[in-house]
Amino acid sequence: MNNVKVILVNAFIENGSGGNPAGVVLDADKLSDQEKLAIAQAVGYSETAFVSQALSSQASSSQTLPQEREADFEVSFFTPTEEVDFCGHATLATFSTLYHRGLLTEGQYTQKTKAGLLGVMIEPDGHVVMQQNLPEYIKVIDYEDISPLIGIDAALLASTGLPIEVLSTGLPDIIVPLPYGYLNHIQVNHDLLSDFSQQHQVTGMHVFELCEENSEFTAKCRNFAPLVGIPEESATGSANGALACYLTKHLYAGHSRTFTFEQGRAMGSPSRITASVESDMSGVTQVSVGGFAQAFGTRLLP
Repeated sequence: MNNVKVILVNAFIENGSGGNPAGVVLDADKLSDQEKLAIAQAVGYSETAFVSQALSSQASSSQTLPQEREADFEVSFFTPTEEVDFCGHATLATFSTLYHRGLLTEGQYTQKTKAGLLGVMIEPDGHVVMQQNLPEYIKVIDYEDISPLIGIDAALLASTGLPIEVLSTGLPDIIVPLPYGYLNHIQVNHDLLSDFSQQHQVTGMHVFELCEENSEFTAKCRNFAPLVGIPEESATGSANGALACYLTKHLYAGHSRTFTFEQGRAMGSPSRITASVESDMSGVTQVSVGGFAQAFGTRLLP
């Protein structure tokens, strides 16, 4: 590992500020997984993305043509503790960086991730929209099981009339609805949540409260994933994609809709995430998450 440049990017910014910082390493083909993990630990953000070429095969001779590329890039994602299959805000940071550095133009691209082949659209203004996997509704969890993890009485959780459910559109998260006005009053027990996440094989917990009808936001959210080294995250693309599917299932079944979520205010870094769900009476047919990002510096690691 020799003089690796890490581009520092805030993803899902709101009016040019806030967002969630991610590291982006271009030309990462020669880095081993151990080196990537070491870089992610040195950077210290919730995720760092590593961009490599994604050739399905190479020509063995001048008479042998290579197969078509199955994706434009292969992207891997590392937290300070481990590799994860997918990361929304680091994907946004990656493709925004490629666009603003002139390596990509507006248009449709495909990234190869451990969560599968996923489409990414770069719009003319630099807005990046990421395809996510169709939702997997994994299981419902009792209010009594979640109450001690966040310090909110089980009866209050039940008063929303909405279930606590594990969903995945790339990474499994526990989606937890709160009554209006309680989002800033939760007290997360990180040790209990880490153990619970490991037991239920989830990345973490995405807690939300619905906003009033005249708000510019559909819901305000907080995300916690201590099991993978993230005490709290200021913008989470994958979890908000799952939240959009959750709301579609329980409140807007059969309708296509675009949601706007705020996250990170409790951390002093308010972020804006849009999530679009196409749906019919058979269920969700397409999920995408979008936002803006901007670079704010670089680090050179020896």
